Parts: sequence; structure tokens; C-alpha cells
Amino acid sequence: MKYFIYARKSTDDEDRQILSIEAQLVELRAFAKRENLFVYKELVEAKTAKEPGRPLFNDMLKAIEKGEAEGILAWHPDRGCVATYKSNSPSYLKG
Repeated sequence: MKYFIYARKSTDDEDRQILSIEAQLVELRAFAKRENLFVYKELVEAKTAKEPGRPLFNDMLKAIEKGEAEGILAWHPDRGCVATYKSNSPSYLKG
């Protein structure tokens, strides 16, 4: 299976974001390596999630729908884990 790595830092409030984009990438790369997951592409976006219109995220979902990759690895700051997205069913794996 092929996965996107998706790192995002909110533009709303710099103090609320726990990990920087680079720190997210480091953790997600390590997780993918540890779990033997193939990373298809890494995407980085600095955009709020409160408003619609995250272009890279939307393009990533379209690519998954077209079969270019099967899932997303993203660091979820509220849960301290890696969130994966597969087959329209989110699940959380301990990171």
C-alpha cells in the first residue's frame, strides 16, 4: 500500500500547534519506516482547518480516489498519535 505523509501547521494560532511541520515530518517518516509503510508523497500545508479550501489536502483526497495511493499518515496533535486514512475510514495508530 502507498501512503501520503501530510503535515499541516495551522495559521490561526502559532502557540496552539504542538509540533512544527519539520517535527511532524520526522515523526511520520520514522513511523512509516518502523511500520514498513511505503510513502508515495509528502505534502506540507500551512492553512487553517476551520475554513474550507485546503488545496493540497483536497488534491490528496482526489489522488486517493483515483487510486494513486491508499492512505494518509498525519500527526494528530490532540491525540499524540499518527492518524491514518484508508478507504474512507479514519483510524488511529499509536505513534
